[in-house]
Amino acid sequence: MLTRREAAQRLNIPVEMASRHGLPTKLTEAQLDEIENSPPPWLVQSRANRIGKKLVWVELVCNVCGFAEKARPKKWWPTFTYVSCDSHQHSDLPPPLPGHHREEPLGIGSRLVGWVDAPLD
Repeated sequence: MLTRREAAQRLNIPVEMASRHGLPTKLTEAQLDEIENSPPPWLVQSRANRIGKKLVWVELVCNVCGFAEKARPKKWWPTFTYVSCDSHQHSDLPPPLPGHHREEPLGIGSRLVGWVDAPLD
């Protein structure tokens, strides 16, 4: 069984859209295959509107241990130099390049931290 979130990720739609259009909280692989093979009009329209636009889901992977999770990217996210689990120390990552400092934007994933190496001012 798949959760609605997993189904939304596989369909590349927001969870809110899946809920709004009546996807159940649990789906079988067969149900999801049916939706993918014969998409309803709202899904066809959503995919048509998305051409060339930002991603609905991104996969964040810890550079230390390889843990991965999918998350909805935010407009304010910078380009991350590294991503790590919140349980790792920043010293587990390679040090910033000379003349750079490391910043930690908050609110990246459920248990991940994004790190940005920026030049010193």
